[in-house]
Amino acid sequence: MCGIVGYVGYREATDVLIDCLKKLEYRGYDSAGVALVRGNTIDVVKATGRLKVLEEKLRQLGGLPSCCGIGHTRWATHGAPSDVNSHPQSSSRITLVHNGIIENYLPLKEFLLQNGYTFESETDTEVLVKLLDYYYNGDPLSSLLTTLSKVRGSYGLAILFKDFPDRIYAVRKESPLIVGYGKGENFLASDIPALLKYTREYSILEEGEIAQIDKDEIHFYNEFGKPIEKEHLTADWDVEAAEKGGYAHFMLKEIHEQPHAMSSTINSRLEDGLPDLHVPELSDDVLRGIERIHIVACGTAMHAGMVGKTAIERLTRVPTDVDIASEFRYRDPIIGKKDLVIIVSQSGETLDTLAALKLAKQKGAKTLAIVNVVGSSIARAADYVMYTYAGPEIAVASTKAYSVQLAVLYIFALRLAFARGTLPEDEVRRYVKELTRLPELLEQLLADTENIKYLASLFMNCEDLFYLGRGFDYALSLEGSLKLKEISYIHSEAYAAGELKHGTISLIVEGTPVIALATQDAIFEKTLSNVKETKSRGAKVLLFCKEGTEVPDDIADYVVKLPRYEEIFMPMLLVVPLQLFAYYMAVLRGCDVDKPRNLAKSVTVE
Repeated sequence: MCGIVGYVGYREATDVLIDCLKKLEYRGYDSAGVALVRGNTIDVVKATGRLKVLEEKLRQLGGLPSCCGIGHTRWATHGAPSDVNSHPQSSSRITLVHNGIIENYLPLKEFLLQNGYTFESETDTEVLVKLLDYYYNGDPLSSLLTTLSKVRGSYGLAILFKDFPDRIYAVRKESPLIVGYGKGENFLASDIPALLKYTREYSILEEGEIAQIDKDEIHFYNEFGKPIEKEHLTADWDVEAAEKGGYAHFMLKEIHEQPHAMSSTINSRLEDGLPDLHVPELSDDVLRGIERIHIVACGTAMHAGMVGKTAIERLTRVPTDVDIASEFRYRDPIIGKKDLVIIVSQSGETLDTLAALKLAKQKGAKTLAIVNVVGSSIARAADYVMYTYAGPEIAVASTKAYSVQLAVLYIFALRLAFARGTLPEDEVRRYVKELTRLPELLEQLLADTENIKYLASLFMNCEDLFYLGRGFDYALSLEGSLKLKEISYIHSEAYAAGELKHGTISLIVEGTPVIALATQDAIFEKTLSNVKETKSRGAKVLLFCKEGTEVPDDIADYVVKLPRYEEIFMPMLLVVPLQLFAYYMAVLRGCDVDKPRNLAKSVTVE
């Protein structure tokens, strides 16, 4: 989850490293640090806190001229956030930064203590750098291969050797790394947005591969130390897409980008009024042979999977399960060879989700990845890939990535229904036509957000809050609650409305805030009955429903009515006001919306 950058070339390395780290701070912001090659020395500067603390520390040092260095922004795993636990970590001859977890660091540390090494930090990274120092024989490549053969765990590493100034070594296992190509300069980063200002040309390090980065050339080696060639890729994101563009926060910008993202994602998969997956290998014949579907994801992506499950089962009658990726791999799931496992991930690097994908393949199932990042680990590992077209998502709390994941799941469900004949063609075409209306409806919702901001101001001082819903609305309750918790730090819980009387209603007292979702006509009256149960016990209720529905005065204190839309697609409308409500609650409470405490964007550790 940490961010790694590296630079070697003709520019001032400090400026490049800090600039790149700013684009990666969403990956962790407990501390930050840089290591700069200066003649025969490597100067390390690091600081606890946000990147601006490190910037100030460097400014006070008066500048450290260098043309080669590595940098890191940390999400703490081993060792609390502190200067001593920050990266880079060093030995007498080697300095490195690390994203990942070394699982066997304790026996390795004991081995090193017995061989005269001492330790200052609590980190597994210090163990790793000193293990590399122990095995260092003057040849960085062979020393790395020997060292990493002793290590269990995940890692993305950027390494400086004093014996080889103006050169960076990089190696990865499970934690993502890319190298960027320039003229008279080259780059290293955990993610594409860090490099967009300087280059669009890059290569992706695969599992176990090592890169030797000099200013004029880059050499690649496989896990056995043999030279290999790498494919050059071109990033299609632009610099502006990774900037705020005048919005107060990335999250608000990304909420407002949803109409465009939905249009790009939906329209790119329609042909002659019918859904087209644009995955030739995933033909209608293959779709007709699927016996069961498993959707596996984490967090917000898992909530998208819950909506997808209901849509798939309703439209296709194919049994569909939803699993949390971190639980899926440990419960010995029953997966058949005719099953399809759908893996959903924004980054395509989520470690638990990637592990679930590998398990599914081991059991003989086919895998479909729904990801936003081209060439990501999950995209490369899956049998089939459907990319979402959200563009870069910088805010830690996911918004537009969730929406486009929903869009892809709906398109998949409609194509599956068409292929299997569970919906007649004219009905599929009707659903597709409704889908194409979505961007316009989202624009309408986003044209005036003042009412949502006003409602947030009425609830902003609460410390506990409940979301209620049934069916699709229950899945949206979970997502709305998660958004609120992530960025406002308000304790929030989501419940299936019908479960209130089975215990949860005991928590409702005078003034308890309740956000009720009731956009499904078939269960509208039942949901209102559940909401009234909370109102009769003193709850302060904010109800979201559709235009044209009658809401008795004694049901809710405040009502927000959304445009009337195809019922099965209502989750894609409803999520927008829920995102805005969470956003304004956090802003009004003075929270750091884009960088909520203890969270990072890409979860690349277990």
